[in-house]
Amino acid sequence: MKIQRLVLPVFATVVLTALATLLLLNLRSEKKIDVRPTHLYAVADQQFLRSMSVLLGPPLIDGNRVETLINGERIFPSMLQAISGAQRTIDFETYIYWSGEIGKRFAAALSERARAGVKVNVLVDWLGSQKMDEESIEAMKQAGVDFRVYRPLRWFNLSRVNNRTHRKLLVVDGRIGFTGGVGIAANWTGNAQDPEHWRDNHYRIEGPAVAQMQAAFMDNWTKVSGSVLHSEQYFPSQQTFGKQYAQVFQSSSQGGSASMHLMYLLSIAAATRTLDLAMAYFVPDEVTSEALVTAMKRGVRVRLILPGQHNDTDLVRNASRASWGPLLQAGALIHEFQPTTYHVKLLIADGLWSSVGSTNFDVRSFHLNDEANLNVHDADFARQQTESFELDLKQSRRITYQQWEARPWHEKLKERGAALFSSQL
Repeated sequence: MKIQRLVLPVFATVVLTALATLLLLNLRSEKKIDVRPTHLYAVADQQFLRSMSVLLGPPLIDGNRVETLINGERIFPSMLQAISGAQRTIDFETYIYWSGEIGKRFAAALSERARAGVKVNVLVDWLGSQKMDEESIEAMKQAGVDFRVYRPLRWFNLSRVNNRTHRKLLVVDGRIGFTGGVGIAANWTGNAQDPEHWRDNHYRIEGPAVAQMQAAFMDNWTKVSGSVLHSEQYFPSQQTFGKQYAQVFQSSSQGGSASMHLMYLLSIAAATRTLDLAMAYFVPDEVTSEALVTAMKRGVRVRLILPGQHNDTDLVRNASRASWGPLLQAGALIHEFQPTTYHVKLLIADGLWSSVGSTNFDVRSFHLNDEANLNVHDADFARQQTESFELDLKQSRRITYQQWEARPWHEKLKERGAALFSSQL
């Protein structure tokens, strides 16, 4: 009996120590950027393009055409049309894939192409796609789809359970690419007409930068499958489709986790006139907040559109609101979107440089998630994004510093509590 009483506490101690160790491993990341880049050149300067191409890579490439797709009623038909027209390969990676009608339509379209002899590779995140029905998964597998799950919960990868793939990538025949904010779920269907249908953007690209998107997909596909897909059917010779300079920029928790953060900081530092940010999740760290304040001090107009009362996580919204004080005092124009959940991820600098894709403005996107953004250096593309931004602005409510400061004490308390979790949001 004495031995049993001794063994149990020792066993409990060992288990708790192991769990604590795994937790620390799970929360750790590479050293974060703690010094903001200074303003050395403008977005219009060739040095900005060189920095984005060489310092962070891959290079910005000419010859692309990017189409902006607004809301599910335009996004999903375009994606499904591209899938149905596939002749050789389909590579699809997403964070959210849930049950429902739109999920079944994608499963059916992917399955049909697999049965027709197209090589179809699908990668979904284990956490984000918890609501995916087994029927759709089995149907795709039976049709010949190579279906994989990114980092499912296993004892040997507990230290990485917090590192998810948040990328949204679809590449068809190595020639047509899609990225943006949408997941495969009913929330993204429709036209943001009510709180049940979200507001979001997605982007269709043709041109040399599609190969970079394919490489971003291959980054995680190789991790989960062990296969290196490098043939001509995945990386065909690329044609010129337009005149837009673009790059598909990726970051990963396993290497270069600060790259996306640095890309945003360099974009802010290079702005000379305007910065427009539309973000589903906006929880800036101290360095990023200082960068925005510094930009405003040198005369840059900063406007933000963020989620309002309709959102998918109050914790993130509360943590976000806790950080607004210095920004509002410096002159930031912060607005909350009113009609429905706002899931757009967009940065526009000086009406010339745009960054779109899966990355939010928070520590999770900057240091924990695997992300991918499409960066475009083109005035016409930036103008289209600004027009979309302005339309959203008309449906948003501005929050002044006086309004923010006068919010009830219980809201302030709730927001400060949420801010304690900022490193994981």
